[in-house]
Amino acid sequence: MLSKKSSLVHLSKAMKNSFSELNLGKHLRSAGITKKLGFSCLSIFELLFLLVFEHRNWYQAGLSKHAADLPGKDTIYRFLKVPTFNWRKFLSSFSFDVIQRFQKLTSSKRISVFIIDDSVFSRNRSKYVELLFRVHDHVTRKFVKGFSLLTLGWSDGFSFVPVDFALLSSSNETNRLCEMDSSIDKRTSGYKRRLEAIQSKPEVAAKLIQHALDKGLTADYVLMDTWFTHAPLIESITEKGLFVIGMVKQMKQRYQYNDKLLKLGDLFKLVRPTLEKKDVLGSIQVRLQTENQTLVKIVFVRNRNKKSEWLAILSTDTALSDEEIVRIYGMRWDIETFFKCTKSLLKLAKEFQGRSYDSMISHTTLVFSRYVLLEWQRRNEQDPKTIGHLFFLMCEEIKDLDVFTALQQLLELFETMSKGSVSLSTKTLVWQLTQWFESLPSCIKGSLSFSMCES
Repeated sequence: MLSKKSSLVHLSKAMKNSFSELNLGKHLRSAGITKKLGFSCLSIFELLFLLVFEHRNWYQAGLSKHAADLPGKDTIYRFLKVPTFNWRKFLSSFSFDVIQRFQKLTSSKRISVFIIDDSVFSRNRSKYVELLFRVHDHVTRKFVKGFSLLTLGWSDGFSFVPVDFALLSSSNETNRLCEMDSSIDKRTSGYKRRLEAIQSKPEVAAKLIQHALDKGLTADYVLMDTWFTHAPLIESITEKGLFVIGMVKQMKQRYQYNDKLLKLGDLFKLVRPTLEKKDVLGSIQVRLQTENQTLVKIVFVRNRNKKSEWLAILSTDTALSDEEIVRIYGMRWDIETFFKCTKSLLKLAKEFQGRSYDSMISHTTLVFSRYVLLEWQRRNEQDPKTIGHLFFLMCEEIKDLDVFTALQQLLELFETMSKGSVSLSTKTLVWQLTQWFESLPSCIKGSLSFSMCES
């Protein structure tokens, strides 16, 4: 598969150069992902990494004329399900390395963000996968067998890097279709991740952010959608020294304004008399009903086609202007493009069908690593400052997200809000993924199947 006679020899060479440049082997060793005998972990990881670019799975690779040079199927599956391998440490180390390289290319004043969101990790045809449960898919409005993939990412407005993730099951034992393997050593990373899988989503979200901070990653804001933008999690994040920007729903939750407790709709009425005919309607400062009574700013955005509809975005940084809050929140949809890419192009949850929870963790890490490397290749293709010191001095910073684009993405939400879903329309997601795909190097574009059939 990696023979010089391969039609993808130029891609393989470019990828292997990136493996060397980004110290992939070093990150694997630092996470305890090593072997004493046989094929090295680095060589197995490289083979699995390149599968998606060869348009085949491991079974098909085993039938090729180069099968004699490849490790056996049992070797691959043993590698994927070792519970002692610390895949979280590997991904955070690898991501941090790439993020540091991105930060050297941009001004220290450029805003960077953490983005937290979840997506359905479908295993609908499975029966005996560890911790499998029925998860609700908000896109199809159906329950499917699988997991909730909670992901923490970092973005500077152009490049998105997945930093950490958790494959969550149900915290209620009666909702789980299968339980964890009781033979797993309780000292291993695999057992700890199984315990994490049955914790609540807000609790795990706070832990992912804290883990990123402990590793030295920094960001100015944490961006969230309506599911996560609730007072307890907001307060937990602000205590870590980070600002929060997130969309909020019209619910029973009340906000303190001038010694009164008001709902979101009542706050909108207070802003309404001073409105001008524009997309950003105005803002109001209120306090959350928490122990610290956190001061927040709520910005209202109008639906152009129906003036009675509006969206509300909450920010704990009250010094920001309304337009800047909208612009920064627009960066949140980088993670939507990421989910679309990993499912449609990089074979997330499809390439291997193991029953072990460890195998799903390792393969998800592999897919995320593919995306990180593609982002690095994309940045090299688009940012002239990566060429050398002269270009670094002469070239301007790569374009950041503007207010107009952020508003356009927000206005797309009005089409789906009536359906009970807070996500961009398929048309917008396809456009965003097309833009991302077109900015990749030509050798990579030629090797990826660009299919938009996945949700």
